Amino acid sequence: MKNNFKLFMAAGFCGLMAGCTDLDVDVKSQYTEYPSDSDIAIEAKMADVYYAFREKLGNEYNRTQTLSSDEATGISFDADYYDGGTYCHLSLHNFMPSDGGLSYWTDLSSGITRCNQVINDFGGDEADPAIVAPAKVMRAFYHFILMDSFGDVPIMDHIPEEDEAVVRSPRAEVAEFIERELIDCLPYLNEKSDASTYGKPNKWMAEALLVKLYINWAVYTCGDVTTYTPDMPNAKLDDCVRYCDEIIQSGLFDLSDDFRRKFFPDNGNHIKDFIYAMPYDCVSAPGMYYGRFRTFRRIDDGNGGYYGGEMGNSCAGNYAMNPEFSDLFVLEGDRRNDCLLRDTVYKFDGATYEPTDEVFLYQNELPLVFTKTITLKEVNEQLNTGADFNGWRQGYRSIKFYPDPTEYREHSRSQSNDVPIFRYADILLTKAEAILRGASVTNNDTPLSLFNQIRAYVNAPLLAGAPTLQDILDERGREFFDENWRRNDMIRFGTFESEFGFHKQGFPTARFDKECRIFPVPQDVMNANTNWVQNPGY
Repeated sequence: MKNNFKLFMAAGFCGLMAGCTDLDVDVKSQYTEYPSDSDIAIEAKMADVYYAFREKLGNEYNRTQTLSSDEATGISFDADYYDGGTYCHLSLHNFMPSDGGLSYWTDLSSGITRCNQVINDFGGDEADPAIVAPAKVMRAFYHFILMDSFGDVPIMDHIPEEDEAVVRSPRAEVAEFIERELIDCLPYLNEKSDASTYGKPNKWMAEALLVKLYINWAVYTCGDVTTYTPDMPNAKLDDCVRYCDEIIQSGLFDLSDDFRRKFFPDNGNHIKDFIYAMPYDCVSAPGMYYGRFRTFRRIDDGNGGYYGGEMGNSCAGNYAMNPEFSDLFVLEGDRRNDCLLRDTVYKFDGATYEPTDEVFLYQNELPLVFTKTITLKEVNEQLNTGADFNGWRQGYRSIKFYPDPTEYREHSRSQSNDVPIFRYADILLTKAEAILRGASVTNNDTPLSLFNQIRAYVNAPLLAGAPTLQDILDERGREFFDENWRRNDMIRFGTFESEFGFHKQGFPTARFDKECRIFPVPQDVMNANTNWVQNPGY
């Protein structure tokens, strides 16, 4: 558990906990007068809008982004973790409106409603912009995640009237709305980056979101997502670089942290690479479950578990890294290689989280050896490797977000690892990519100099010549795996329809339709909005 979490949570803790559990927001209730001259009162009110996405980010959203990309396959074990196809559908791009992993739409919509309520409570259109700017930025962020995932979505910029129909806006209009909101808010946002702003929308978070919006601008504004190609012109590349430069020149962020350590359970506001992160604490802010799905199914059937202690709760173990993706982690000396469990597994030190020289033995007899290849019992959509030792060890595993076994055991599988959403390393690689795509060079930064900053801090070999766009995509895979950006990257680079894992031509139910670049609207959302038309292809 982390002490730094309490530094910025204390003022709004009650409001936060209510906001994270109560989705039945009364959109018509409003204060006749709210104490807007009190920093404590404002913070308490705002806390209700900051963390609406925490629970889904820690589970379902990570599932959809990871398993729909080339990072990992959602395997099952003789129907164990088949769960109606919620994992395998993602891995095969056979997305279904009924798939449970898409349920984060509702949480994002609820978060937007809370933002609108707070803005309304502080005066609506007449509110002090310095007070409501953080709520507007969070509203823009929630719209971004919805738009990136589902394409055309409603622009929810006010509390609707009782009989007002909710309509979906074209994706390009949503992108333009997000851009306007963020730019309008920039002058009023906090410019600090410390414990007081950690996990909250400040100026740098808003600018990093603009960078993401702009590097994907051609994707979001092409009209029909199936017509997008990576060579389409992007009118926002220079704007993208401009905001990258502002973040770089702020001097607030750097790459001084060890790659593995910044994702450990004790990470937090001291990590200088984190521009914006979602804070988790296994007691006071639970919901982060990455380790559960990436840990050997029967880790407790051994000599103390390989994480340095007994897990005590079962692990799913069904996110198996695709062989093609694991091929990225072969650079000599690259610290990122240490985030994979492959071949023979050794136990880790419970205090340092670093590996020892003691082999982990399943049932105190068999060395656990993860295989690179994933072998199915039958060729069908269940992606079943078998419910036995051989089936459970298929595919390399990620330990990037290392689960502390005591926390996992004592707090219902919950972890305290904060999840970065925007990182300084991402700004550097995005600027390099924007220049390669045609943006102007600024501050003598070249794609090579920016790229090699990443290689240098992880002790990987430096490039001698300018990187290609393929080099950028591969480096983004090494640097940001498990951080929910791979699907976004693959669509932008035009590789989302490529073959990987069991997403191969001829595999039963595997889809390669470009409509799959956006997900179907969840069925329960469609049921509540009978005037809507489902996304094409579903």
